Amino acid sequence: MKFLTSGKVKDVYEIDNDTLLFRFSDRVSAYDVKFKDEIPQKGKVLCKFAEFWFENLDVSNHFVKTNSDTEIIVKKMEMLPIECVVRGYFYGSLVKRWEKNEVDLPDDTSTNLAAKLPMPIFDPTTKSTHDVPINRQEAIEENLVTAEEFDWLSIKSIEIYNKMASIADKAGFILADLKLEFGKLNDQITLGDSIGPDEYRLWPKDAYQVGEIQDAYDKQLLRDWLTANGYQKQFDHMRERGEQPTPPSIPSEIRDKMTHRYVTAYERTTGKTI
Repeated sequence: MKFLTSGKVKDVYEIDNDTLLFRFSDRVSAYDVKFKDEIPQKGKVLCKFAEFWFENLDVSNHFVKTNSDTEIIVKKMEMLPIECVVRGYFYGSLVKRWEKNEVDLPDDTSTNLAAKLPMPIFDPTTKSTHDVPINRQEAIEENLVTAEEFDWLSIKSIEIYNKMASIADKAGFILADLKLEFGKLNDQITLGDSIGPDEYRLWPKDAYQVGEIQDAYDKQLLRDWLTANGYQKQFDHMRERGEQPTPPSIPSEIRDKMTHRYVTAYERTTGKTI
């Protein structure tokens, strides 16, 4: 087995010409900054969530089988250079972009924080160190995807979001948004990468309040702590000066809370135990 690359969360190995092994770690990143502190059991939760979603979504994907508590085997694919983001609520970076007039929303959209959008919207980004939102025309002009591919990805991504949102709803959660990645397998567009709390925002329904910052059962908990303590602005200022942001230590109470919420999200969504 040949080591290929180490990402923000998972390590990738080549098994043979057709398959890869994803090894999920307890590493965590936020605002494109990798932290030295780890989140206990995070890798196991991400691995088990990936297995659950790939097996429960009615869409072609590259999942082959689970190899261990933190490893899955997948088929090799030629990944498309676009991240397929679906947003169901007015939250996160969508708010900042709307405030800067960088995004158009339907006329009947409520711009109260965390309000549900009239319909889920397809809001893709490029794949880069700092993902950049991109519209249909730009994606086509930059040869990231064809017009036909963009339209297919838009429809399919929203379908997947709606399916996942329905499953989350039955478990007592709101799926606020979702990031998916696709590739080509035998010339067919196929769902790839992994799906878990690092790829979506998950809110408990019983605590949901429009106009408020929501309880996060995903890594948004870390983002909120960073923002509240001024680290997000610090990261931005360092990047403006051409410097690499330095991650602070994550308090033990935040790490423990994240572990608890990751595990709770998995167990409530799937009905299984870690």
